[in-house]
Amino acid sequence: MDRLKGKRALITGGSSGIGLETARQFLAEGARVAITARDLGAFQSARQELGDQVLYLASNAADAHAQQELAAKLKEEFGNIDAVFVNAGIADIKPIEQSDETMFDRTFGLNVRGPFFLIRALLPIFSNPASIVLNASINAHIGMPNTSVYGASKAALLSLARTLSAELIPRGIRVNAISPGPIATPLYSKFGLSAADLKATSDALQNQVPAKRFGKPSEIASAVVFLASDESAYTVGSELIIDGGLGL
Repeated sequence: MDRLKGKRALITGGSSGIGLETARQFLAEGARVAITARDLGAFQSARQELGDQVLYLASNAADAHAQQELAAKLKEEFGNIDAVFVNAGIADIKPIEQSDETMFDRTFGLNVRGPFFLIRALLPIFSNPASIVLNASINAHIGMPNTSVYGASKAALLSLARTLSAELIPRGIRVNAISPGPIATPLYSKFGLSAADLKATSDALQNQVPAKRFGKPSEIASAVVFLASDESAYTVGSELIIDGGLGL
């Protein structure tokens, strides 16, 4: 239980779901952990689970300037960074005729622009070696209706995983990605659906998965631990699909 012992780690979007579970596992593996959320109020339940040993930082994950401020805070608190899980993101699921410019810009701002400028801002404080894990999605690979904008944003993130891997590996920075399928997190409750529609959507998704269930946040977090640890030192520019077979 010490695969991340002594490592200093950042998890964006760490107040719930996959991010929160990853923070819990990082702590259990010996890491010093900082997590971000859009505002300090989002940390209330996370703090009850993780305690005061975690560094809680309010930061707008879509704001390029905010990434510079975040990097400065991390330098002050941690000195250097050994591992980053870029987890903050949004899934705005709508048919194309309902997808306006605001929704498009919001999705790409949070899912692509923010991660790019976060990595750029952190470059001066990355250790050598260091690991970056990007949270993409199986939707980058499959033609699921109503996910054109979301899927495109995650495909762009996967492209970043490959291109930045080639660019940053001379500095000792590995970049890899995970692509989850449907995971049992609060994400789906944010779609603005009625309880009946949410259940119907959930049942339909689950029936499409060959494993016939949603994944667990712990199953994703375990993969992130591996990619952040020295066990994956020879894993560069890779994508680990964890989708219960949805993409088959």
